[in-house]
Amino acid sequence: MFSWTSLLFVLCSSLTPVLCCDWLTQYAHLSNTSLNHIRRMGGQLTYQQSPVPFPDKLYRRIWMDKVESQLVFIRDSLELISDLYQHDNLSSATWDAIETEHFLTVINRQIDGLNTCVSTNSSADSRLRKYYRRLETCTVYRTGGSTASWELIRKETKLHLERLHMLVASIRRRSAATQQQL
Repeated sequence: MFSWTSLLFVLCSSLTPVLCCDWLTQYAHLSNTSLNHIRRMGGQLTYQQSPVPFPDKLYRRIWMDKVESQLVFIRDSLELISDLYQHDNLSSATWDAIETEHFLTVINRQIDGLNTCVSTNSSADSRLRKYYRRLETCTVYRTGGSTASWELIRKETKLHLERLHMLVASIRRRSAATQQQL
C-alpha cells in the first residue's frame, strides 16, 4: 500500500503544474498562430546553415525532466526568442512590420500564460542563455545586422517554435494519460 501511495504522491506533485495550467489548453492555437506569423512575416526561409549548432542536447535533456522544469524551459525559450527581436539593428530585416508585431504579441501572450503556471523566480538553464547569446553574436552582431542574418534568426526561431510545440504536445499527452489512470 505504501508504494501506491508514494507513487500517487509523486505523480500528483509532478503533474500539478500541468493540471493547474490553463495555458496548455490554449498552447496549440497560440503556437500555430506564432508559426504562421513567422512564415508570413518574410519570404522563403533561408537554406543557409546557422553558424551555431541547434541545441539538440538541451532539448533531449529537458524532454526527460520534470514537467515544471519543462514549462520553465519553454517559457525561457520564448523569452529568449522575443529578446532576439528586440534588437536596435532590426531595420535591415525586410519583414512585414504588421506580421512581425503580431508574431511578437503572440509570443508575449505565451510567456504571460506560462508565468501563471510556473514561478517567475525560476530561471533559464545557463546553456540555453549561452546558445541564444551565441546565435545573436554569430549572426546579427558579426554581420552588422544584415538582411541575411535576420533571415537566419527567423529560420532558427521557426525550428525552436516547432520543437517547443512537440514538447508541449508530449506534456499534454502524459497529463491526459495520467488523468485517465486516476
